[in-house]
Order: sequence, then structure tokens, then C-alpha cells
Amino acid sequence: MANAQPLQGIRVVNFGWVWAGPVVGQTLAMLGAEVFKVESQARVDMTRNLPPFGEGKPGPNRSLSNHACWAGNGSIALNLKEAEALELVRRVIAEADVVVENFGPGVMERLGLGYAELRGLKEDIILFSMPAAGLHGPLEHVRTYGLSLTSLTGLDSLVGYKGGDPIPVENAFSDPYAGIMGAFAIVTALHHRRNTGQGQHVDFSQQEVVMQMVGPAYMDYAFNGRVGGPKSNEHPLAAMAPHGVFRCKGDDRWISIAVGSDAEWQALVDAMGKPAWTTDFSTASARLANIDALHFGIGEWTAQSDDRELAALLQQRGVAAAPVLNVADLLHDPHYKARGTYIEVEHPLGFRETIYGAYVKLSRSAPDVRPGPLIGQDNERVFKGILGMKDDEYADLVKRKVIY
Repeated sequence: MANAQPLQGIRVVNFGWVWAGPVVGQTLAMLGAEVFKVESQARVDMTRNLPPFGEGKPGPNRSLSNHACWAGNGSIALNLKEAEALELVRRVIAEADVVVENFGPGVMERLGLGYAELRGLKEDIILFSMPAAGLHGPLEHVRTYGLSLTSLTGLDSLVGYKGGDPIPVENAFSDPYAGIMGAFAIVTALHHRRNTGQGQHVDFSQQEVVMQMVGPAYMDYAFNGRVGGPKSNEHPLAAMAPHGVFRCKGDDRWISIAVGSDAEWQALVDAMGKPAWTTDFSTASARLANIDALHFGIGEWTAQSDDRELAALLQQRGVAAAPVLNVADLLHDPHYKARGTYIEVEHPLGFRETIYGAYVKLSRSAPDVRPGPLIGQDNERVFKGILGMKDDEYADLVKRKVIY
């Protein structure tokens, strides 16, 4: 079949909200799954009210951030406080393969949608739960946002200036990280189901996923007894020197440089024109012992050069270097443009916007990437098409704000 997608024919009911859960749906959709986000105008998801808005007009269907974060998800609108809405979502689940949720432990059970109940609707269903700290343990009911997760996992303790206090990872980067990892956990469960015919309940702790980012520091403590802390512009385990960012010519322009061997250091020295001060840093131990003086000398040199030109020069000489792109650089970066990292799409409300392109690129198929959905944009398709609901019944449920 032309352009057949890996997950074509897989249907996902996504209760995931804010960012992490919708990114699970986004990733599965990029692999060809049909994903329906369950939401309601009775309780609008917080990301739908994040600026900026399309054409500068606020509204839950116009958040450009939401359209990027939820790209690929469809949407059905059900007020789950109504018993009829819960019955409808059960009927949808009975026609699905995967259910995604990132509520706290016990919420799905209170809705009558726990794993035991879902198996009664469809024996081989896969329920993917991604609470903050897992479904059991002392922290099972902890309430978190992205910032809380980076604190609980130790990541915040490693960020900051040397000798100073920790500086938290302020953005919720843990959300998309967990979302993408979660999607591939679901792919694993689907593979298991294909081999055995069995569904399962996946207990996916976001905390344990984000902890992978502190793996090197954890191993350093386990083997060497060293407790990591803020290292500023240095390698966290003192494995490289230099290993940091240095100011370049222009307004707030920087370059990252990482040297992993004496040979790479010599290549950097050659690029700098072999200044006399570099003779004191010919070995890794000397560079590490005098790191501040090393950074001062390199910084004086990089400050005279353009970040991109200097990165290209160092790469040619075998030194790992890259310009430090700011957010404004990303849309214009030639590499991202060539790969379609960001794409411009037409939103159903009539304005054009830029969202993420497919970050899963396959040689045999190309995904259809669409912006995040209007609330309830797939209501008729799901309730009339998949469930076979009659027009008058559908209209009545809309009127009574069950479908809402």
C-alpha cells in the first residue's frame, strides 16, 4: 500500500492533558495511528489558553502553542461529569486499541475506566498510564508540573553556576521528553500484543523517565561517592576540558566547544594560531586543574569571531563545536529547513501557523502532520461514523451538553 504508516489501523483514545499526554498522541499519530483526544468545553485544558493566539485573537481554539504541542491529535468533546458521556466514551474505547491517560492514580478507576473495566470492554486493550511518580509507592499521589519533576529527579541540583545555588530547569522540558518516550513504550506494548494477543496496563512513571537525564551523575555517586552539583561552564564529571560555551562576536552570540582528547586540543590550538599561553595546557589534567584560565584564553579568542563561521572552521579541524542557537535562529537554520523540522500549515480557522514537523522520519512513509485540533472537531466522525449514532440522538446530546 502506497505510503502505508507503521501504526495505520491503530486507534488511540487519549485522555492525556496539558503537554505530556498530548505528545504521546502526537508521536503515535506521526507513526500513522488515529488519535482522538477526549476533552470538554466544560473544563478547557490549560494549554488551550496559552498565548500567542492566531491573528492575535484569544480563544481556546486559537493558541499557537497548543496547536504545536497537540499536533496530530484529533478531538472529541465529552463532559465526563455526565453519565451518558461516560457511556459514550466506553463505546469509543471498545472500538480502540490503546487508551492514554496522565491523571493521578485512581482517577480512571473513579470514572469507571480502570484497567479491569476496560478489559471488559475490549479484552486486548492497552491502557497506558503516565502519572508523575508511578501507580504505586510513597509518592504515588504527588502532584507535579514539569518543574516539580526536574526537582524530584535530581536534575535541578545539577544546573547552575559553580559554587552557587541550583538554578531550576524552568521550562517543562520533561513533558515532551516523557511523551515521546511514552509513545515508544506503547509501540512495545503493541508489538507484544501482536505476538501474544494480550493487552496490558503500562505503568509509566514520568519521574523514572526523566531520571535518565541524571544517569552519569548517579553513576558517579554510586562508584565514586561524589555528589554532583552545579558546574557552570564545565563538564559535569570532569571528563573533558574545555567543555562549555564561549562568547562570540555580535549581540549575545555564543559557541559551544567540547574537547575530548589531547589530539582534539591540539587541533583547537592550531585553529587559534598556537598562542603562547596554550603551552601550559597540553594535557587534560593541566586543562582541568586550571580551568578558569583555560576558559579566559579561549573566550578572548572566540569573542573575535562569528559563531557559525567559527563552528564550521573547528568542525573542519575535528573539534566538536556548534553555534548556540537562540529560539529566533531555529526557524531560519538551514539544517532545520532542509529536514522540515518546522512546517507551515493552514489551520481550519483560516490562518497559517508554524508547528513541529515529523521528528520521526521513516524511509517508506511520510506522515500527515496537522495542527492541534478544534475542541470536538471529530465529534460527528466518531459518534455518527464509528458508533453509528443517529442524527436526532446526536443533536439531542449536543443540545444537552453531554457532547460538549
